[in-house]
Amino acid sequence: MASGGGEATSVTEEQLADLRAEYGLDQSAWRQYATRLLDAAHGDFGASVQTGEPVRRVIAEALPPTVQLTATALVLAVVGGAGLALAATYTRLRRLRQLLLSLPAAGVSAPTFWVGLLLIQVVSFRWGLLPAIGQDGWRSLVLPSLTLSLPSGAVLAQVFARSLRTALAEPWAETARAKGASRLRVHFAHAARNAALPPLTVAGLLLGNLLSGSVVVETVFSRAGLGRTTAQAVGAQDIPLVLGVVAFGAAVYVLANLLVDLCYPLLDPRVRAGRAVTA
Repeated sequence: MASGGGEATSVTEEQLADLRAEYGLDQSAWRQYATRLLDAAHGDFGASVQTGEPVRRVIAEALPPTVQLTATALVLAVVGGAGLALAATYTRLRRLRQLLLSLPAAGVSAPTFWVGLLLIQVVSFRWGLLPAIGQDGWRSLVLPSLTLSLPSGAVLAQVFARSLRTALAEPWAETARAKGASRLRVHFAHAARNAALPPLTVAGLLLGNLLSGSVVVETVFSRAGLGRTTAQAVGAQDIPLVLGVVAFGAAVYVLANLLVDLCYPLLDPRVRAGRAVTA
């Protein structure tokens, strides 16, 4: 019997029978499926093969550092992506606009692990500004958050810039300028709000990418968290823990997109008007 991908160990038939009974493997396939499905519906994914602790407890203990990391990365992605898109669509300097619009493509193309190693090499080893590994205070959170936020912020910048250009080409933008509204006001107060729905939708979708990206980032920066726990569970073939993490990630993904849908009426009055007419 293999343990965690290591060398095989010999066990007695009695021990095998006890293990089968403990994990329900002595039952029929349909009964196992029904039992696992019912337990999963109640949030019970059994015990971790590595530690013997309930999967729910393992996830709960590993979750706080990952929440801190992904929340910080999401804020950086939204602020950085929105700022880059607003600056690129507002400037009248053609070369500067082309340069700013080319940055998101580079951010999307750069592998997360390579960005993390590059930041460690330059910022930590060469300049000595921030710690390379660990999670001691806010300083150790900067590099992992930047690494995790880069691809998501780049995607948001691409979507928001395209949406801004579409909004600024609408007739109402010309009408607002004709009535005396400044270019700055039209761009940042009116166009930005009308163009916010597509990037908001993408932000909800990117939350799943942030959770999956935490596996790489927490491994590169040696941070404890749900991502690193998942990587260790996969390496140790800890199926109950892997299934629990996957189910948790799916639930977070669905909840995030539900919250995004609920935010639509706050940004676009046309959504509220459409719902009122339908009602």
